[in-house]
Amino acid sequence: MSPRPEDSPSDSTSTSHPSPEANEFSPEERTLLLKLAHEAIASAVEGREAGLGAPSPHLAEPRGVFTTLYYRGALRGCIGYVFPVASLDRAVAETARGAAFEDGRFSPITREELPEVEVSLSILSPLRPILPEEVEVGRHGLLIRLGSRRGLLLPQVPAEHGWDRVTFLEQTCRKAGLPPNAWQMGAIIECFTAEVFGDASAH
Repeated sequence: MSPRPEDSPSDSTSTSHPSPEANEFSPEERTLLLKLAHEAIASAVEGREAGLGAPSPHLAEPRGVFTTLYYRGALRGCIGYVFPVASLDRAVAETARGAAFEDGRFSPITREELPEVEVSLSILSPLRPILPEEVEVGRHGLLIRLGSRRGLLLPQVPAEHGWDRVTFLEQTCRKAGLPPNAWQMGAIIECFTAEVFGDASAH
């Protein structure tokens, strides 16, 4: 399953807001995952094998993840896996490379940009069904689908834009290419939380 640029969180350069439940990964694991993302990008730019090493059992667990890149404060790429299709270490490496070179909204990252590229990771919990009235802005991300259409927004997006719960539901429907009221008309609504962390100055 290829990473999906269309499921990127937003085109905003606002600061990410971690989930209140963002405590699964230790500072050492966060640092390791960020280094892994940077190494995956740098090795691709420099045309060499990535020195990824062996993951710990925790980081070898399958997880959904989005990697967002910034350059000088501006969004530079974002691609992710909604579903846990690969171990977390592999998913971080693949989505980092995808964000750097496969997000069609941007040109590929260059060697000159490499030293200033900043990484933000959003590690997703498993999806679960949720009722519209249970959606909590700032805590839940949403996946809304109807037929072959689906749209996803990460938990930090409504907080960045100041949306209320209804607006969040409507905007996720729009992301799917559905009418904004599709969440009231039989669309399937699923939620997840995300642990969001990044480089010290990443947005």
